[in-house]
Amino acid sequence: MLSARSLLVRGMLVGLAAGAVTFLFATFFGEGPVGQAIDFESMHAAAHGEGDEHELFSRTVQSTVGLGTATLVYGVALGGLFALVFAVAYGRIGRFSPRATAALVALGGFLTVAFVPFLKYPANPPATGDPDSLGERTGLHFLMIVIAVAVGLLALYFGRWLHPRYGTWNATIAAVGAFVVLIAIIQMALPAINEIPEGFPASVLWEFRLASLGTQLATWTVLGLLFGVVAGPRMRRRAATTEEAAVGVGR
Repeated sequence: MLSARSLLVRGMLVGLAAGAVTFLFATFFGEGPVGQAIDFESMHAAAHGEGDEHELFSRTVQSTVGLGTATLVYGVALGGLFALVFAVAYGRIGRFSPRATAALVALGGFLTVAFVPFLKYPANPPATGDPDSLGERTGLHFLMIVIAVAVGLLALYFGRWLHPRYGTWNATIAAVGAFVVLIAIIQMALPAINEIPEGFPASVLWEFRLASLGTQLATWTVLGLLFGVVAGPRMRRRAATTEEAAVGVGR
């Protein structure tokens, strides 16, 4: 198996590629709703006699250099973390190939880090949140991520515990069902946040939310598919070499 350092470097490079894809996706699908939300905020401020706030960076800089830098840095960091999780998961979640393991890790990451939190606390465009509640909203969102990851790990171990008794299919169904039920109960117990101002276009809101979820999907898809391609062949060659050496020693 590749060393942790080698996997980490490959993960960061794959994350860089994922960040570039995410930037393109966000530019084409996310910038439109963001611009419309900012226009709504400006019109709302003008209607109440409020002046526009001075921006440290222009909108053009924010949507190009700022967005590009943020997505690339996020992609590199996430790629490194992805590689470490892959190293832990490979060979421990089943007899899967490196490509299949990378795809499963990416699927689990998207579900727990992006999709499940989105169901309870979806992203909102500019002009739709109260600045005074920013800390609370951020804290609840990260709490939902931690809970989703923890419940996901519990469901994974639950499925592995059931596997010897009930087989792969039944164990998987039971683990998925337990995950869904626990997440539903927890999300109903957590406080809801709804700060969408009256009159804000519903179409803009949902276009932004779908674009936000789409950027996460693009990131995790590239990580899952590309990391398996980059690391898979080398890991198989290393495993084959190790097996041949073991056979030679056995003789």
